[in-house]
Amino acid sequence: MKKKIAVLGATGHISKSLIYNLSRQKRYDLFLFARNLQKLKKFLKEINCENEHNVNTFNKFDSGKYDAIINCVGVGIPSKVKELGSEIFNLTESFDNMVIEYLNKHSKSIYIYLSSGAVYGSDFKMPVCDSTCSKWNIKNIGEGDYYGISKLNCEAKHRSLKKLNIVDLRIFNYFSRFIELDSKYLLTEIITCIKNEKEFITNRENIIRDFIHPEDLVALIQNFINKKNINDAFDVYSKKPIKKFEILNFFKKEYDLKYHVSNDISISSITGNKNSYYSKSRKAESIGYIPKYSSLDCIKYETKELM
Repeated sequence: MKKKIAVLGATGHISKSLIYNLSRQKRYDLFLFARNLQKLKKFLKEINCENEHNVNTFNKFDSGKYDAIINCVGVGIPSKVKELGSEIFNLTESFDNMVIEYLNKHSKSIYIYLSSGAVYGSDFKMPVCDSTCSKWNIKNIGEGDYYGISKLNCEAKHRSLKKLNIVDLRIFNYFSRFIELDSKYLLTEIITCIKNEKEFITNRENIIRDFIHPEDLVALIQNFINKKNINDAFDVYSKKPIKKFEILNFFKKEYDLKYHVSNDISISSITGNKNSYYSKSRKAESIGYIPKYSSLDCIKYETKELM
């Protein structure tokens, strides 16, 4: 029998990628939930899955029976994080509580929550590891901290519910063919410059990122779908992270990107400057996760489809 998987927030970037890759395997019945059903149906038509999946608004969620629930609800784009402000706490909490209420009635289901590397705080001068603790300046909580703290709050609550099957996956960086090009991330800015034949301007800081390939994320999630009696959190990682100038040189070679390094440019983010935003934790190996693709592989394959 096919496993029944509910995907919450089915119109987001990561959820679109998950739906696309899970659909290709023909092993699952997908139950997709979103506020904007028109947008969701348009996406399903674009990937030739128009009549393959169950599509509903969130008020229908409680009436179904699922083997696994993947919560993709959230705001990852910096501009939208700022726009939401304190409302991000209510958004995150309400959907998380909805799933937990469901688990209390259906204890055999597993809840896979897409968390974030932002739970560690905003100091990423060095990558995190198994011994890294979350760091927050409690005397100066700003709007850039709301996103990470909302994720941390959920993780803390999940660990307290030891009898429920809940897995938190801390995603640091994600890139796929379904990303919105106006999201103002490094890769989308580069691709936009290529498409518009403009020069990309950056500073000398050689930041490090770790982009998990969409197929590796699906493989990681599949490792949990059949798990029982698990309540834990895992950092998500690729086979190998990548530095900014490796990314730029790849696009220069493959797509004729023109870029300029300036001493005068300052780059900042509402959620903090992240020089080394990735994890060295390999805890996920304990459940059989071995990524096949590096960050460069992810960028190479997904950019080809996006272009």
